[in-house]
Amino acid sequence: MAADKYEVIIIGGGPAGLAAAYKLAEAGIETVVVERGEYSGSKNLSGGILYSRVLEQLIPNYWEEAPVERCITNYLTTLMTQDDYFNLEYKGKALGNLPYNAVSVLRAKFDRWLAEKAEEAGAMIVTGIKVEKVIKEGTRIVGIRTGDEEMLADVVIAADGINSFIAQEAGLRGAIEPKHLAVGAKALIELPREVIEERFRLSGNEGAAYAILGEATYGVAGGAFLYTNLESLSIGVVMRLDDLVKEKVKPGDALDDLLEHPMVAPLVKGGKMVEYGAHLTGEGGLHMVPPQLYADGMLIIGDAAGFTINSGLVIRGMDLAIGSGMAAAAAVLEAKSKGDFSAGSLSAYQRNLDQSFVMKDLQLYVKAPDFMESDLLFKKYSHMVNNLFGKVYTHDLTPKEHLLKMAFKAIKESEIPLIGLAKDGLKGVRAL
Repeated sequence: MAADKYEVIIIGGGPAGLAAAYKLAEAGIETVVVERGEYSGSKNLSGGILYSRVLEQLIPNYWEEAPVERCITNYLTTLMTQDDYFNLEYKGKALGNLPYNAVSVLRAKFDRWLAEKAEEAGAMIVTGIKVEKVIKEGTRIVGIRTGDEEMLADVVIAADGINSFIAQEAGLRGAIEPKHLAVGAKALIELPREVIEERFRLSGNEGAAYAILGEATYGVAGGAFLYTNLESLSIGVVMRLDDLVKEKVKPGDALDDLLEHPMVAPLVKGGKMVEYGAHLTGEGGLHMVPPQLYADGMLIIGDAAGFTINSGLVIRGMDLAIGSGMAAAAAVLEAKSKGDFSAGSLSAYQRNLDQSFVMKDLQLYVKAPDFMESDLLFKKYSHMVNNLFGKVYTHDLTPKEHLLKMAFKAIKESEIPLIGLAKDGLKGVRAL
């Protein structure tokens, strides 16, 4: 029996793969998406923040139908100790104007919707199938194998996530260094809409996003997050894999303690936990991106290509995934116009990425992972800042000291070497 032949096969039905599928199908390319889950988004936990200007490029006026939760207008950075916390908050009223700057989404809903849009454009979505290997003719990728069946294509696009064995099998990516990976533990907590809006001081579809450093991860490199959805909260911790192993702590324990922290407990009080789980994520930024993202008959996109950014203030992945999917689709269309799907022809993908925000932003934050490696950032600075503001606001009838003197005293009590503070300050300026 002859194998089925398509113009493009996309492995993985997440934002990257579905964005590519939508653009290709819209242009009349015969495209099939092979998704391992029961449906797109079925394997995803909770949700996250999508910086959504790129989604507006993909599907204009997406907000009229997409299952987005809230537009993010409130950003809070938290430095947390075991008992105290310091919040730095920014509220941008204009961020709530159309087109939204960022939205919170629940991936199970969002990915399923995006899959439906790709199908409406003409793509075929095949679910519940695991791709076991790619099929090669010499050095050229010509299709995939699923069980006893083969599917052939002019181009195979790997969008199968951070653990992309397809990209590794194709020789485009090796094993990822543990320092570039993190384990995330996440939970979804249901609360009535009016309760969320009252507790987080929101109105209408406004939303809040917290980036939390310090005790939330037991001092392990990483951070925690809290996002508001319409009727739920997405909360979790992200802990770098190598540091996690060294410190011998468990992300689940850190998340449990975070839920009981004096800052978080009042925000989640009375909520019903409806999801709880863990997953692997990328932390290396541009350091994770392989030197070549294309081969004869193949492209890699999204998490499979290492497209993630964690600057300490924001975590980005979905917007980079969608942007890379669109860049890949444009490269395939260009290759089809030439009738040439060789690596040389598909290298247009790299050019498209270099000209887009995807690679420009990855290059801008290339030093962020190095800055995030500082032990002081996760073990000392939260204590120093909370100690300082504790001194500022405490009035116990002893004469007050100058702020600068209190600051030096807080630094000394937190056992932070001044040279280390200066180095981290310089690294932070260069990285961010």
